[in-house]
Amino acid sequence: MAALTQYDWLLAIITIAFCFSAFGNGANDVANSYATSVAARTLTMVQTGFLSIITEFVGAVALGARVTSTIKNGIISIDRFNGEPGVLMLAMTCAEIGSAAWLMIATRFGLPVSTTQTTVGALIGVGFASQAPIKWAWQSGSVSQVAASWGIAPGIAAGFSAIIFATIKYLVLERNEPLKWAMRLIPFYLAFTAAMLALFIVVEAPTAPSLEEFGAGKASGIILGVFFGSLLIAYVFFMPYFHRRLIRGDARLKFYHIPLGPLLWREDPWIYFPGNPDGEVVLDHYENAYRRDTPADSPVLAPNPDKQYSEKDVAVKDSVDVEQNQPLPPVKEKRFMEPQERFLAPTAHLPLYNPQRMWSWAKFIALQGVTRDCVSHASEKLAKTHKFAIHYDNKVEHLWTYPQVASAMLMSIAHGSNDVANAVGPWSAAYSTYEAGIVATKSPTPVWMLVVAGLLLGLGFWVFGYHIIRSLGNKITQLSPTRGFSMELGSAITVLLASRLSLPVSTTQCLTGSTVGVALMNYDVRAVNWRQVVWIFSGWVLTLPVAGLIAGLLMLMALNVPHF
Repeated sequence: MAALTQYDWLLAIITIAFCFSAFGNGANDVANSYATSVAARTLTMVQTGFLSIITEFVGAVALGARVTSTIKNGIISIDRFNGEPGVLMLAMTCAEIGSAAWLMIATRFGLPVSTTQTTVGALIGVGFASQAPIKWAWQSGSVSQVAASWGIAPGIAAGFSAIIFATIKYLVLERNEPLKWAMRLIPFYLAFTAAMLALFIVVEAPTAPSLEEFGAGKASGIILGVFFGSLLIAYVFFMPYFHRRLIRGDARLKFYHIPLGPLLWREDPWIYFPGNPDGEVVLDHYENAYRRDTPADSPVLAPNPDKQYSEKDVAVKDSVDVEQNQPLPPVKEKRFMEPQERFLAPTAHLPLYNPQRMWSWAKFIALQGVTRDCVSHASEKLAKTHKFAIHYDNKVEHLWTYPQVASAMLMSIAHGSNDVANAVGPWSAAYSTYEAGIVATKSPTPVWMLVVAGLLLGLGFWVFGYHIIRSLGNKITQLSPTRGFSMELGSAITVLLASRLSLPVSTTQCLTGSTVGVALMNYDVRAVNWRQVVWIFSGWVLTLPVAGLIAGLLMLMALNVPHF
């Protein structure tokens, strides 16, 4: 380590930048995995916060890459830095700062962006400043392929998600007696989800062999084994639970009673830690905290979980009379306390040094990111968009919350295993170069780095991820568990296929495309908030130039700064 001790300050700066980069990565990208679950009221923000910390940590540490390329995707040539290890450390520091800065800015403004493309953009800026060759030609990981993915990935994901939702829509949701058909088919959807996500983990895990090395026979065996194993589990444990809760209306049952399995077929089974018998059997997944005052003589349709709304019904839902162009009734606010009101307001009259007020501030700092309302809205424009999304039976929707949560968790694990290198890569390269005293083109990533990165990914979502949850959730269209499940599974299939074709795609872009694709299954373009879609797309376009500009300017100034 004596060779480069004069660059201690660079190592300190890149370490700080890495913390912000991993934090921003978690705040922006982790929310992709859970946005639809929160928006559909399948999971609360607190539940999602705890799950994200666990799943991201497992993905980063258990499945994270043990060898990280110093130059992400070989986007710039490492030969430019041969014999200049200090300059390489400077380049990686500027790239880390550029990546971290853009991720924090984008997250603050609710722009879901690709963390991979952010790292690529920062490296392009460093490459320009240092006159290193940049990979422009159409090849794996090139700039041209990254730009093409802005349209290709969302389009493919939209198609897959629309097909998946169409199967649910026409096989279950829009048939007579939808709950009966849902009970018949949900075991197969659970099994199919488990099989596809098992394959996703096997193929996408950086430490796993390629599909060619692994063998098609083994892959097929895993898919079929997981499918039939999950099908058996669904019939033994899930179906008794579903029957007792949804058919018999036993509100005492909660998700943690699923292990009781066959015992729930009994007339009066013993139930540990039962819920409130007078409580809700299922949530209203379409509920918004902002309800309208409905005049007694208006044709407004009251939410009815047992009714399938037709296109004509949707045209008047939440309005007084569209044909006569009468105004919407006033919004009646159902109070949701934001963190400032919940934690700070009760003790605002006390001195700052008062223990109660200090405790209030401690709770606010620790919980402000997971106690915000990411579902409700008070926007008239968004209400007009949501009214074109058909509302289905909430009991049927409830059945799809289970595969939706499973797909969200495994997508998060996959994210932790793959995208941890975006933050760790430059830091690991600089650290290895600092230790060796020479340029390190490839370096083993210490486990302690993955542990730190995994914790920061989860912490980023816990504190700052609510911005992206809001952007990718109900701001695009009205979400529900069946829709969210289709979006997440369609995104997973797209990423899986793209990896086999060596196409660089982003989970952010796939999920956005999936959301639009499922929303269009309402057969009305007005069911999509196109302003939000354009806003998100602008973030993708800005990612490369902004991250590159920040990193490039820093590199250029550092290389040309006057000195004695």
